[in-house]
Amino acid sequence: MRSDPFDVVKAIRLSRATLGKMHQNLWWAAGYNVIAFPLAAGVFYPFLLSPEIAALSMSGSSVIVAVNALLLKWVRLEGFVDAQRADAAVSGASRAAQLAQ
Repeated sequence: MRSDPFDVVKAIRLSRATLGKMHQNLWWAAGYNVIAFPLAAGVFYPFLLSPEIAALSMSGSSVIVAVNALLLKWVRLEGFVDAQRADAAVSGASRAAQLAQ
């Protein structure tokens, strides 16, 4: 964050994307638990999960949740010009105006 007011809008967009990822991860983890716990407990008797397979799938679920969270890195905060590029554009435009005179 800098002293640019548009950074507030970027922060709001990033926080909304973060909340969306939290919901995705919550649904993923809840869905996994709804399916895997009864399988591991033997509720669907012919279909059983051995403890080793259940532990591996739980680890895989954790990896998927972590990778999904890392996808926030690719959130685009488009629509706002970076401060350095804006300064360069303004100075370039003023130079062009000076040259035109």
